[in-house]
Amino acid sequence: MRRHLHFYTGISLVVLSLLGCAMTTRAQDASSISNPPPPKWTGSAGAGLTLTRGNSETVVFNASIGAEKKWDKNEVSLGADGAYGEQDDVKNIETAHAFGQYNRLFTERFFGLFRAVALDDSVADVEYRVTLSPGIGYYFIKNKTTYLRGEIGPGVVFEKQGGETSTYMTIRLAERFEHQLSKTAKLWQSVEILPEVGEWENYIVNAELGIDVAINTKWSLRAYIQDTYDNQPAPDRKHNDVKLVAGVAYKF
Repeated sequence: MRRHLHFYTGISLVVLSLLGCAMTTRAQDASSISNPPPPKWTGSAGAGLTLTRGNSETVVFNASIGAEKKWDKNEVSLGADGAYGEQDDVKNIETAHAFGQYNRLFTERFFGLFRAVALDDSVADVEYRVTLSPGIGYYFIKNKTTYLRGEIGPGVVFEKQGGETSTYMTIRLAERFEHQLSKTAKLWQSVEILPEVGEWENYIVNAELGIDVAINTKWSLRAYIQDTYDNQPAPDRKHNDVKLVAGVAYKF
């Protein structure tokens, strides 16, 4: 009888221990659901190199990095890129560009924003161009695979171009489109127009179109074209600057 009593007592202790573990695990799972971990930064870094030898000698190097974070009703995106190129030992590309944008969602689609952009392009004779612009935006399309948004707002431009410094007000008009073509491919496109208030013939248009195709979970192939049109460029400079970039990118 005592043996049976000890046996049943041991079984009861094991069952109680298992129930205790199950309840603890459930409590931890419930806690993780009610208090999910804070979102992390996501982004990618890319680079490309083009060399030609023969009738002409060219070298073009480009690099870029971008990151974004979304939490609650906040969206932050940061990025920087640069390029350097020579043809027959003559520099024909030398640019550095950086931007940051913060969006505060008022509703699921409507948001306020602040954007800052800095550019240095020695070949276009732009020593610096800094644009600061608050504004509002709206997501016309917003789902798991696609978004299309428009943005508008006032801004101020500080620049030194062609050896002359200037500061002027602008109205920023912009749109951006992104679409997940498949599990491994993404397409994006953007256009931004910056006219000078009161002197509308002085305006800048920035446009970009690109595609990213994943090789695996971390690496991808990337190609994009960037076009900057300056309606009043520095003396002896062309209106259009077009760059076609191809390379690899690492996602983090």
